[in-house]
Amino acid sequence: MADPGNGDELRRLQERIDRARAAHAPQVQGGTSAQIGQAHAAWRMVIELVTGLVMGFAMGYGLDALFGTRPVFLVVMTLLGFAAGINVMLRTAAEMTAKQNRDAAEADARSEGDEGRG
Repeated sequence: MADPGNGDELRRLQERIDRARAAHAPQVQGGTSAQIGQAHAAWRMVIELVTGLVMGFAMGYGLDALFGTRPVFLVVMTLLGFAAGINVMLRTAAEMTAKQNRDAAEADARSEGDEGRG
């Protein structure tokens, strides 16, 4: 059976553990989570653009090597890859804008609901 005096000791021990966890918790340096989210979105878009360029370049180079028509397919496919990368970037931007609008609408709905109760 548990000793009734152990309750205080356990509570003090838990408080010490909580303080130690808080002291060693990872700190986000260099900005808020909104800034980190914006940086993530920017890197995502850059990677999408570069991926389109690299894929177009590789396909154009391969087709030119296959058909012996240097730089025709290389130029055409690189431009198509660039266009595809831009298209994907625009879709990503639209997706992020829609998410921000949804989040803002939900926040407005919550704040209006809170005002109606008070």
